[in-house]
Amino acid sequence: MGEKKGFFGRLVAGLAKTRDNIVAGVDSIFNGFSSIDDDFYEELEETLIMGDIGINATTAIMEKLKVKVKENRIKDPGACKELLISSIAEQMDLGENAYEFEHQKSIVLVIGVNGVGKTTSVGKLAGQLKDDGKKVIVAAADTFRAAAIEQLAEWAHRANVDLIAQQEGSDPAAVIFDAIAAAKSRHADVLICDTAGRLHNKKNLMEELKKIDRVITREYPDAYRETLVVLDGTTGQNALSQLKQFKEAADITGIILTKLDGTAKGGIAVAIQSEYGIPVKYIGVGEKIDDLQKFHAYDFVHALFDNGKKEE
Repeated sequence: MGEKKGFFGRLVAGLAKTRDNIVAGVDSIFNGFSSIDDDFYEELEETLIMGDIGINATTAIMEKLKVKVKENRIKDPGACKELLISSIAEQMDLGENAYEFEHQKSIVLVIGVNGVGKTTSVGKLAGQLKDDGKKVIVAAADTFRAAAIEQLAEWAHRANVDLIAQQEGSDPAAVIFDAIAAAKSRHADVLICDTAGRLHNKKNLMEELKKIDRVITREYPDAYRETLVVLDGTTGQNALSQLKQFKEAADITGIILTKLDGTAKGGIAVAIQSEYGIPVKYIGVGEKIDDLQKFHAYDFVHALFDNGKKEE
């Protein structure tokens, strides 16, 4: 429990700016209205939208909330808060198989533009899986940025996992081809590929990802496929437009949302799920290796709204 509690504490601290942004507004609505009427709902809706939770998510959350208020015959706005919390959490529930790749022989592609914390996320994920007793190989397929290969080598060394890399500028699909061969011969449980996310020339990226996809389909057909996009939480709605472009290029199965500790836009975690139906699977709230954690909707929403007063 200690470790879990430790991360929950960091989550509470990391969401401080988002909490100030959203929750202060929500609380003043709960305290400022004496009855639940259209004006109450309208103000609440507006506050959630302004907090980067997004229009689609907010609409769905409000609909759930209204149903629950009716069912429970609630008259007092103050009594709505717990219902709002559970409505938001339900909106973000990942379902059963979110981390299926950990339990099978798998290949995980991690995509993202420069500067979002992608290579760091690959390193942290590799370290955590290794600590769980998995045999992990990482592939440096973001070959257009010399620093990415060096950085990943550093993480691989730190996590004590095998690294497959070629020189800068080599063909990413060729790196992944080599990595698959290594994963097979070394009986790796999980192969994690750090792939580029250059968006300045979208066609290039699309072609690159298609080529990588063909290599995996041909060479590693029995591996479970997971494709994660790393988004920077501080960019808010911008992250959504990036996701839209990646979604056109690849079959995205999940999101790693980084830098939530540096932003008031943490509500974006709720928006992503509703806008695109792609779950946030990991969130980052700091620099340390264990500051990347699996996403738990109830923990997230309680850390956001209750300031850490969480039922155990």
